[in-house]
Amino acid sequence: MAKNFATRKEDYSKWYNDLVLKADLAENSAVRGSMVIKPYGYAIWEMMQSALDKMFKDTGHVNAYFPLFIPKSFFSKEAKHVEGFAKECAVVTHYRLKNDGKGGVMVDPDAKLEEELIVRPTSETIIWDTYRKWVQSWRDLPILVNQWANVVRWEMRTRLFLRTAEFLWQEGHTAHATKTEAEEEAERMLGVYTQFAEEFMAMPVLQGVKSENERFGGALETYCIEALMQDGKALQAGTSHFLGQNFAKAFDVKYLSKENKLEHVWATSWGVSTRLIGGLIMTHSDDSGLVLPPKLAPFQIVIVPIYRKEEERIAVIEKGKEIKADLERVGIRVKLDDRDTQKPGYKFAEWEFKGVPLRIAIGPRDLQNNTVELARRDTLTKSFTEMEGLRDKALDLLDEIQDNLFQKALKHRDENTHSVDTWDEFKEIIKNDGGFVMAHWDGTNETEDRIKTETKATIRSIPLDYEDSEEGICVYSGKPSKGRVVFAKAY
Repeated sequence: MAKNFATRKEDYSKWYNDLVLKADLAENSAVRGSMVIKPYGYAIWEMMQSALDKMFKDTGHVNAYFPLFIPKSFFSKEAKHVEGFAKECAVVTHYRLKNDGKGGVMVDPDAKLEEELIVRPTSETIIWDTYRKWVQSWRDLPILVNQWANVVRWEMRTRLFLRTAEFLWQEGHTAHATKTEAEEEAERMLGVYTQFAEEFMAMPVLQGVKSENERFGGALETYCIEALMQDGKALQAGTSHFLGQNFAKAFDVKYLSKENKLEHVWATSWGVSTRLIGGLIMTHSDDSGLVLPPKLAPFQIVIVPIYRKEEERIAVIEKGKEIKADLERVGIRVKLDDRDTQKPGYKFAEWEFKGVPLRIAIGPRDLQNNTVELARRDTLTKSFTEMEGLRDKALDLLDEIQDNLFQKALKHRDENTHSVDTWDEFKEIIKNDGGFVMAHWDGTNETEDRIKTETKATIRSIPLDYEDSEEGICVYSGKPSKGRVVFAKAY
């Protein structure tokens, strides 16, 4: 399976791309910059969706769906918002094709739209136009809505899962009676994303807020979680925005308060996307292929029967079915690979490359000894265990693998987080090893821009306890700094 597969040290970018393709996660499509998510890759996304959807509903949110097409005029109502997306918008100008007289088709020039439609890059505008109809009094609040959808942002440089012209995501959009409620919602969803990243993805993250330069268009505050990939680059894994009353004022969304006064509502939006699959890959995978944490693996265990003779085949497959059924009774997702078109060695390599957390091999000798062979994907170690008690052993091992992956990723992050006080130190680390660099910053956009121009490093997040942290001297300008912020090169 891993032939012609680049190693991380040789070429990290090629390693990533090779892994996505060879593990059957996704492939490039006929549409430039867009991808086909293959069944195995989509199964991982479904696992993510399922976990997140439950977490959203457990915090009081409900799902809805809003239009893909947004009138261009809507984007003119919130200037900062449109500025953030203007260069990435796909625009629909006509609504009909016609025969071109040469055996093909052409755009019908007589079918021009009176107003162009934007293929949604995000849904704040269309949703807030809708909320105007939904909100009359304080009794209609809060609105806690999420939608699972696709969006289009016309990227010039694309990369499977990490940056594509079209991608899948969820976007939450909430409306509240007070500023305090909206701020609490934005912070609550940051907590949900953090919990998901660490407990399900086994990916440690830093919580913080974005600088003004990096803030979402139209937001008063953007909360974020940032993860560190194995190559020392950061990945923005999720964002939650406190939008203030900007969109409510732009779309005239008011409510009659308990005091019988008309007030604008307060808003949040928050989202994560299929780029999380890219983050999952780059956090855990190795030179042998994909490594998946058990909580998000489509198959947590694969059972591979081993046999040479027909009578052996029947016996080991029957035992494999018994084991599968027993494991499934406690909710374990199991694949019995009883294909007779491939040899066991091929199956071992295939499932190892596809990152299945635990593999069970069973052959005639195992039937005699009442044992099975267990192979862990995270450590690439093998051991024999009694069939009796296998279910409990498997459950314990899956928990152990999940925790081990998190601890390994946490160790990598900690070892690659550097606190620096000089510009020379800063440049040296960013240029060579990368990682998170904790450095003082004077709080100005000018300094942030100059650091980005000279090193390609950006402020990934400002820690939530920034105002209470140590004061110092800006690593670049030498001016006073209120605290250290997190710099890194990023995807």
